[in-house]
Amino acid sequence: MMFDQGPHTVLRGGGVCVVLKTPADDMPQVEYWGRDIVGPTGDCGCAIGNDTCAGCATAGSSACPLNESVLAALDAMTLKDTPPNKPDAAWRPSLLPQGAEGWAGRAGLECARGGRPVYARWTHVETTAGPSSLAVAAEDAVNGLKLDATLRITASGLVVARHTITNTASPTGDSAAGPASTQLAANTGEPLTVSWLDATLPMPKRADTLTQFTGRWPLEKQPATGPLPVGSITRDCRRGKTGHDSPWMFIASIGAPRNQTGDIWACHLAWSGNQTYRIDNLPAHEPVIGAGELLGPGEIRLNPGDSYTTPEVCFSYSDRGLDGIADRFHGWLRSLPGHVDFAAKPRPFTLNTWEAVYFNHDEATLKRLADHAAQVGVERFVLDDGWFHERRDDTRGLGDWVVDPAVWSNGLDGLATHVHDLGMEFGLWFEPEMVNLDSDLAREHPDWILAAPEAVPGRADLSYRTQYVLDLANPDAYAHVRDQMAALVEQLGVNYIKWDHNREVTEPMHDGRFGLHEQTEACYRLFDELKARFPGLEIESCSSGGARTDAGILQHADRIWASDSNDPRDRVDIQRWTELIVPPEMIGAHVGPSPAHSTARATDLSYRAAISLTGCSGFEWNILECTDEQIAVLRSFVALYKELRGLLHTGRVMHADCKDQALRARGVVNADRTHAVWVIATTDNIRDWLAERLQVTGLDPTRSYRVRMRREIGESHWGWVTPQWLTAAQDDDGNGGFTAPGRFLSEVGLQLPNLWPMQAIVLEFTAI
Repeated sequence: MMFDQGPHTVLRGGGVCVVLKTPADDMPQVEYWGRDIVGPTGDCGCAIGNDTCAGCATAGSSACPLNESVLAALDAMTLKDTPPNKPDAAWRPSLLPQGAEGWAGRAGLECARGGRPVYARWTHVETTAGPSSLAVAAEDAVNGLKLDATLRITASGLVVARHTITNTASPTGDSAAGPASTQLAANTGEPLTVSWLDATLPMPKRADTLTQFTGRWPLEKQPATGPLPVGSITRDCRRGKTGHDSPWMFIASIGAPRNQTGDIWACHLAWSGNQTYRIDNLPAHEPVIGAGELLGPGEIRLNPGDSYTTPEVCFSYSDRGLDGIADRFHGWLRSLPGHVDFAAKPRPFTLNTWEAVYFNHDEATLKRLADHAAQVGVERFVLDDGWFHERRDDTRGLGDWVVDPAVWSNGLDGLATHVHDLGMEFGLWFEPEMVNLDSDLAREHPDWILAAPEAVPGRADLSYRTQYVLDLANPDAYAHVRDQMAALVEQLGVNYIKWDHNREVTEPMHDGRFGLHEQTEACYRLFDELKARFPGLEIESCSSGGARTDAGILQHADRIWASDSNDPRDRVDIQRWTELIVPPEMIGAHVGPSPAHSTARATDLSYRAAISLTGCSGFEWNILECTDEQIAVLRSFVALYKELRGLLHTGRVMHADCKDQALRARGVVNADRTHAVWVIATTDNIRDWLAERLQVTGLDPTRSYRVRMRREIGESHWGWVTPQWLTAAQDDDGNGGFTAPGRFLSEVGLQLPNLWPMQAIVLEFTAI
C-alpha cells in the first residue's frame, strides 16, 4: 500500500526532534515531538546534517531529514483514519488549531472585527525550514489576516514557538477583486481585535499526570501534582506580573514526575505580564499543551497593517525526568546574547542591606558594615530601600529617585566611593515601575499613574502596599524614570541595580485602553536601555521576592531574587523548583540571620550556608552583630563559595530521587565529569533509623573519585553513628578524603548519616 508522500519537515537539536507534516497551502501539523528518533544516520544511509545526500528527498539542503517514504510511514502510524476518509474531528491538530480543522478544543486564535467573529481560513501557506527551525507564512485573503509563525529547537533541545498576527484588511474598505460575499469580513477597514493567540504542541495519550505550581509571599514555587484533567482547561494569572502563585510551568508526565528518570513534556511562557496556560485533553485527539499571553478586553486592536507578536512559548521534552527539563532551559538561558559572560566574570558574593538595616539608614553604620563585608570577602555591596526622597517607611517617596538629604547630607557619593575603595562593586535598589501618592512625582503628574479613571467622583483607587503603578508606556513617565536612574548610575558608578516590583497591577488603563502588554514591553525596554548605556551594569529582577521570575524577564535581567524568605527550610524547595528554568548562577540565594525574618524559625549557620551554595550566594544580614566565631565561619564559607563557583555556576544540575520525604540531595557536575559537588539536606526528621544511600549520578564510571566533606560551612549534626566513608571524608588536610570508583558511587551509593532535622552537609567529588 502506498502512503501519502506529502512533504515533511524534521527539526532537530539537543537530542530532541519535531516531525511536522507540511502540506502545500495548509497549516503544518506536528506528527511527533520527543526524543530524537532520527539517530546518527537516516534510513537513506547519509549522515543527518550533511550538505549532500543521494538518497533523501531534500538532497543538497542544509538539513537532511529522513526520506519521505519513511516519514510517510510515520504519518500512517499516527493517523487515526485512512485517507480519503475524513472523520468529523481533525486527524491531528495543526500548529494553530482551529475549529475549521474539526478541532474541538480551545482555538489557537480568537479574534473579531466590528463585533463579528473572524474564523481564519488559510488560503495560502508557505513554509521555510532549516535544520532546527521552521517559519510559516499563512494568509487568509478573505478575512484579511496574515500569520507568521516560527518554531525552533535550541542547541540544548528546547523548542521555542512564537506567532505574529497582522491585519491585512484594506484600510479604506474599498472592494478588492473577488465576489462581494468574500470581501465582507476583510474590507471593512475596522480594527481586528485579538482575544488570544496561543502556541501549542501535542503529547502522547499516555501522559496522565499534570504538575503545576502555586505559592504566596514568601513561599513561591509550590508544586501541585494530580491527574491530567479532562477537557479544555486553562489556568490564568491576572496579577500584572508573573505572580507568587504563578502556574510557572505545565508539566505532563506518566505518573508523578521523577527527578532523573521518565518522559516529561513541559511548557513555560517567557513573559512577565498576565498569562494563560492550557491543556486540551479531549477524547478525539492527543492531548495538547500550550500557553499564551492573557490579553485584557480590547487590549490588542490592530488597525489595517498593524501586527501583534506573542511572547515566546518554551516547550521542553525530557526522557531523563525533571533534571532533563532543566538542562534544556539552562543551556538556552546561558547561551543568550546580551548577558554578562559568567565564565569571564564569576558571580560576585553579595551583601544586601535590607535585613541588615531596613529603613534605618546611617552613613557611618553602613560604612562600617561595608568594612566588615570586605573583610570576610564580600565582592558586591548593595544598598536597599530607604535612601531616596523622604523614604523613611514604605508609604512615601516612590517615584522620586533623588537622594534624601535629610539622611544622606553628603549624598551617596561618600558611601559609593568607600565601597569601591574597598574593592567591592556598589549596588542600589530601585522600584522604577511604582509610585507613592505621597511623592513629588504623583503630586506633579497624577495622570502618569496606570489605573482606571474614576468612575464615580471622589472614588479612591485601590492601593497595594500604599503604592501605585507608574505608566511606563507614557513616554514622559518613562523618560523621567530613565533619566533619574541613569543620573545616579553615572554619578555614583553604580555597578548593580536591584529592581523591585512590590505590588500587583490591577485595572491597567493606558490611553483609555487596557495597557498591560505595553507596560511589560516598556519595562523590558528600560532594562535594555540602561544596560546598553552603561556597559557592564547588571540588573537583578526582584518582585516581592519571586513574583517575577520567568524566562521573559531573564532575557533582560542578569539575576532574580527567588524569594523574600531567607529561611533555608523554605529556600531549599523554592530554589529547587525555581531552577527548573533558571540556572543557579542567576538565582540570588543569601544567608540571613537566625531566626529568619519571614518565619521566625531558627537554624544553624551551617544549614543556611549550605543551602545558599545552591544559588548565587550572599548575605542578607547585619554581620556587625556577628560573634568572632561566626565571622570566622563566614570568612571560610565565602572562600569556599569562590573556590567552587566555577563548577556550581556552569555545571549540570541533578537531584536525587530520595525515598524519604525529609531528605533533599542536589548535585552539580562539570562537563567532563571530573568534578562534582552535592548538598545533602534534611527538612524534618528522617523517618528510618538507617538513612538511605545517596547514588551519586553524573560521574564517570571508569574513574575513581576522592570524596571530601567541606566543613567550611560550619559544623553539621547527625546521629551518634558515622558511616566509615564519612569519617575518612572529614579529613581536612587537603590530601585526605575517601576514595571510591565512580561506578560504585553511582550504582551502590554512599550510606548517608542520620542527619538531624534542618541539617546539611556539602560533599565534593574530584576525579583522581
